[in-house]
Amino acid sequence: MISSSFRSFLYFAFFLIISANIPPYISSSKSHAPPPTQIGNGYRLISVEKSPDGALIGHLQVNRRNNIYGPDIPLLQLYVKHETDNRLRVHITDAQKQRWEVPYNLLPRAHPTTPFKPKQTVNKNPITPTEFAGGELIFTYTTDPFSFAVTRKSTGETLFNSAPDKSNSNSNSNSNSLVFKDQYLEISTSLPTHSSLYGLGENTQRHGIRLRPNDPYTLWTTDQSAINLNMDLYGSHPVYMDLRNDGVGGEGKAHGVLLLNSNGMDVVYKGGSLTYKVIGGVFDFYFFSGPTPLDVVDQYTQLIGRPAPMPYWSFGFHQCRWGYHNLSVVEDVVENYRKAQIPLDVIWNDDDHMDGHKDFTLNQKSYPHSKLIEFLNRIHARGMKYIVINDPGIGVNSTYGTYQRALANDVFIKYEGKPYLAQVWPGPVNFPDFLNPKTVSWWGDEIRRFHELVPVDGLWIDMNEASNFCSGLCTMPEGKQCPSGTGPGWICCLDCKNITKTRWDEPPYKINASGTQVPVGYKTIATSAVHYNGVREYDAHSIYGFSQTIATHKGLQGLQGKRPFILTRSTFVGSGHYAAHWTGDNKGTWDDLKYSISTMLNFGIFGIPMVGSDICGFYPAPTEELCNRWIELGAFYPFSRDHANYYSPRQELYQWKSVAISARNALGMRYKLLPYLYTLSYEAHITGAPIARPVFFSFPNIKELYELSTQFLLGTSLMVSPVLDKHQTKISVTFPPGTWYSLFDLSRAVVAKETESFSVDAPLHVINVHLYQNTILPMQRGGMISKEAKTTPFTLIVTFPAGSTEGEAKGKLYIDNDELPEMKLGNGESTYVEFGAKLANGVVKIWSEVEEGEFAVEKGLVIEKFVVVGLARVRGEFAVEVEGGGGVEVTMAEHLFLDELKGEGKGKKKSRMVTVTGIELPVGKNFAISLRMNG
Repeated sequence: MISSSFRSFLYFAFFLIISANIPPYISSSKSHAPPPTQIGNGYRLISVEKSPDGALIGHLQVNRRNNIYGPDIPLLQLYVKHETDNRLRVHITDAQKQRWEVPYNLLPRAHPTTPFKPKQTVNKNPITPTEFAGGELIFTYTTDPFSFAVTRKSTGETLFNSAPDKSNSNSNSNSNSLVFKDQYLEISTSLPTHSSLYGLGENTQRHGIRLRPNDPYTLWTTDQSAINLNMDLYGSHPVYMDLRNDGVGGEGKAHGVLLLNSNGMDVVYKGGSLTYKVIGGVFDFYFFSGPTPLDVVDQYTQLIGRPAPMPYWSFGFHQCRWGYHNLSVVEDVVENYRKAQIPLDVIWNDDDHMDGHKDFTLNQKSYPHSKLIEFLNRIHARGMKYIVINDPGIGVNSTYGTYQRALANDVFIKYEGKPYLAQVWPGPVNFPDFLNPKTVSWWGDEIRRFHELVPVDGLWIDMNEASNFCSGLCTMPEGKQCPSGTGPGWICCLDCKNITKTRWDEPPYKINASGTQVPVGYKTIATSAVHYNGVREYDAHSIYGFSQTIATHKGLQGLQGKRPFILTRSTFVGSGHYAAHWTGDNKGTWDDLKYSISTMLNFGIFGIPMVGSDICGFYPAPTEELCNRWIELGAFYPFSRDHANYYSPRQELYQWKSVAISARNALGMRYKLLPYLYTLSYEAHITGAPIARPVFFSFPNIKELYELSTQFLLGTSLMVSPVLDKHQTKISVTFPPGTWYSLFDLSRAVVAKETESFSVDAPLHVINVHLYQNTILPMQRGGMISKEAKTTPFTLIVTFPAGSTEGEAKGKLYIDNDELPEMKLGNGESTYVEFGAKLANGVVKIWSEVEEGEFAVEKGLVIEKFVVVGLARVRGEFAVEVEGGGGVEVTMAEHLFLDELKGEGKGKKKSRMVTVTGIELPVGKNFAISLRMNG
């Protein structure tokens, strides 16, 4: 028996190896010296015409062949189309041979048309430079060497320009013309100095959300811990947002650029240029005109799929741990949360519930079926939910039903005609091929079978980059047990050999995989392995998790017709249409606490708004102070879950008395905000708008906010400013211009005449959350579980600028039956409310406009309180008039004063807060209420 201390030592040694990126599997190919700058000689446009569908179709012929990284493809097809008024597509591929593209059945979109045959000779009459205009974007091109530019029609600004800058030898310029080889594609764009770029993930960005010149950006889905900075992690998102503002007081305008390509790539950002170096596929660019950051995400998600509707309970708090060794431990965790009066909606199992780490199985010894069902019946009756993990690797085991059915259906990825052998937690495994329709059906059937055994409420799909503990071509070892049953389970025990004979395993250009240019097949499926219809893993690697997510979504949705909940580690363009994401294996450190904000904000831009990090860190043990601060922040992640490592000490929030206090405070507020968060999720579903977003999303003209990565907004108006360093009881918070009210104490306000920083108190159990002026925020009383909290009466907080004599405010509320697969109006089980308020002539008028209010009326939802802040004067008595609320009793609260923070040289404003209680207005019916001030 290995001692726990030695196990811990092995575990941390393993992560040190990962952190240092020292691969035990070294490529046998010769070393690659830096290539000459001139990798290709460009192409020339030899023909162009309009297609019947309004697209521009052209053909490009290579100027002079160049064999660096392989020969140039001689003839290319160019397809350009304005797909909407604000979206332009530029597609370039081989004109004579079909190439790999992201499958159209996985990511639905229009197919490029090919209306005429390519011409192999140069036109006698050279084609003159011209333009192809759409609603807001203009495509222009130059014929020889071919290059193109995209400009904004309203301003004339160039957003993308692939022309090589030969006049500038500066390293910040792009020098290569278009390069298009079988396994190497390159294209660049020049950038102005005032561009601020965001995106290109997934990676952990040390310096915040804004991309930094000369940091590496490699896209290749990799089982690499999130503790590794500026390296390719679990997801691949080849999209960036460019926010530009060229002067003091200028107007910020944003646009987006997506290169829809699943092959491995390095994106080289030099500040003055951005270069794509891609090892396969096609150039399939989409340009989104914005001009606001929200517009960009709206336009982007309109193409890739709107974010999935999430069940209401998923916005509650979640508790998980790798190491809940038996059902009694799980039962104790749930009971201890109840005793500590800390809200909890969802309890999770990592692989502890499984029989030998095998998917869709139950360990009858530690999780007896009858007792597990009794436990689930108890928590389901209370409204709690239960989620378990699944990995894609299916254990090779002749007595394992899931494996036997997989073999019978021929669903595995192949190598030389046999299922490709790998190793993950069960030991030797084969990987399902989710590009195969039969696999999708088999997977859905396995989900059904398991759900009949254990009625889980969602699935957590992990290790789907795909992760492999071995590399290369492996066979079962002879004469030894694999795995041995002792020592760390991640040590490869198969007999493996390097694969170096194919160009898929050893491509001519080495992307910066894992930060060290390890082989692309390192610790994953061999890239020469074959999927359905002959597709190479080389091409399909980065969509593996995406394809599994789609199959899992289909399987869950087919169970009971309920809204699925899926948490996935590996993501790609469009994953947010099906699933939530957590940011993977982080450390319990103050740095990782900071990094979590930038990663969360990036995923909002990627169209995956339901995102969060492991609260208190996955490993090692967090300090008590850190866990206090982390739950204060994590309570405001869209996805809020505490998750810890097998080898770490227990870190449930009740383990420390001080952390329990912080948890009750922060999660207590979260549960009051559930209707607001759920409404934001509805907006995300219909417009793509991130739930958590950078502060500049609401203030795109303020350049000082472009790098702000220590604060964020929930929606447009709620700003979260956590403590991110140890031993801090005061923090500096940046406030954009206007009045910001402390959500935990509305009598406190900060008034900023311009964007400025204030020193704000932040005692151990306090997180600063501020509500912006001109907002109506719907809140409820909260509770210990979302099922109960969502039935409680509402309070509407109405904010005006401090000391206002006139002003306006607005807010929204969406409620529905969150069991339904779709999140929409018109089904008889949803209600949408728009709130408005106006202050003028000593009267505050507050009203609602309700769509399909019957559902809210049926649920008995009422408004019990109004809180109005920012009023200039309230002297003596005032009258309250309610229209459309006949028989409702109205009472008046005491006047409360709003005090600005002292010592900032702003003086005191005569500004007041009024609370109206004792009312009972149905949420599902229009109301109008007037507060007439006397004096």
